Amino acid sequence: MSLAPRVVLVHRTTEYEELVAHHGTHGQAAFFLSSRGRDIEELADRHRRTRAALAEVTAAIPLTWRQSRVERADLDRFLFAPEDVVVVVGQDGLVANVAKYLAGQPVLGVDSDPGRNPGVLVRHRPSEVAGLLAVAEREVDELTMVEAVADDTQRLLALNEIYLGAAGHQTARYRLGLDGDGGAVEAQASSGVLVGTGTGATGWLRSVWRERGAELRLPGPAEERLLWFVREAWPSPATGTSLVAGELTASARLRLTVESERLIAFGDGMEGDALELTWGQSVRVGVCRERLRLVG
Repeated sequence: MSLAPRVVLVHRTTEYEELVAHHGTHGQAAFFLSSRGRDIEELADRHRRTRAALAEVTAAIPLTWRQSRVERADLDRFLFAPEDVVVVVGQDGLVANVAKYLAGQPVLGVDSDPGRNPGVLVRHRPSEVAGLLAVAEREVDELTMVEAVADDTQRLLALNEIYLGAAGHQTARYRLGLDGDGGAVEAQASSGVLVGTGTGATGWLRSVWRERGAELRLPGPAEERLLWFVREAWPSPATGTSLVAGELTASARLRLTVESERLIAFGDGMEGDALELTWGQSVRVGVCRERLRLVG
């Protein structure tokens, strides 16, 4: 007998909950904010809307289906099953946070606070969930992801972008090149390298792209093409600035060889879940074979 589908509700602790947890009580948190000219009711209202959205989504799950919940901070310890339908309730970034832990499960993004989120990935309202669960396996958009693979087999996936550089805003030193480019590499010192997807083109990647004069065409979310940029490359007798931007097709790879004591690679802003790279290690970045299956 096959198992009934399981809905995994993904959410994150609200700003209000974090503030109260830090200060101990609602009153102490309110006093702290008021001393800085802020009103806690703004956060409390958003908290109530988020909880109401979670309750409405929970009520829409068929009674014969199984349910589970996972908070953003626990994603790296949660085991997703092949039959899961993942329902993300929150912001666009929360969909990106969960994408790297999946293996083809459909994802339904639900906007918990319409008007505050762009709605690129959380496309739906809580009232639509009941109908969408019935078609979640069929009506999906397959979004391109990016991966970084180190020479010691460490692997990192991301939906928006992968950043490679030094922790703590220090200068990153490395050698950069493209696979199949005749072995040409350039020694660089910079603020790091950003490699992004078409989904990431609505965020950090787009801001860098705009600063560079938009000479490269931004990829679409489902397009098997990435853009990469070196941030603030520094010219010196030992480091160059000629290899600072480009695109990667499905089979192309950008190779970075570490020439610092420690560099990191992290995806979608989750620096706490990063690859650790040391002197002499190399990492290759390119289009990932896995895709995020987002319910349209």
